[in-house]
Amino acid sequence: MSLDAKGRLAIPARHRESLLEAAAGSLVLTAHPHRCLLLYPSPAWQPIRDQILKASSLDPRAASIKRVMVGNARSEELDSAGRLLVAAELRDYAQLEKTVFLVGMGSHFEIWSEAGWKQQNDLAAEALTGELPPGLGDLVL
Repeated sequence: MSLDAKGRLAIPARHRESLLEAAAGSLVLTAHPHRCLLLYPSPAWQPIRDQILKASSLDPRAASIKRVMVGNARSEELDSAGRLLVAAELRDYAQLEKTVFLVGMGSHFEIWSEAGWKQQNDLAAEALTGELPPGLGDLVL
């Protein structure tokens, strides 16, 4: 997929209707500490936001996660052509250029730069050389 010159991302038609239905008209776009963006239907984002906000602001790691994820959260809507405007500061944070990857994660999408997505795939390949993480040991594909 690609961002246009104005920083808009066209959501594929096959995902657009279900995303908008789940969103009840409102989407949330935010940053993730792994340097990607997260796109949530607003009702799915609210419990996650609430859980993040419960963490102690005195713990430096928790405070950092709050700043990144809640501090960058923006309410968004798709335009009439089904495009999402990605704010310049979020594009910079995730190092998004022209080519981006929209990765479905069940309740939300991750939006990755080309280099970031390649790095994630490389990390996944390395992780699969040993024991599977807890909860995935019985996975059958």
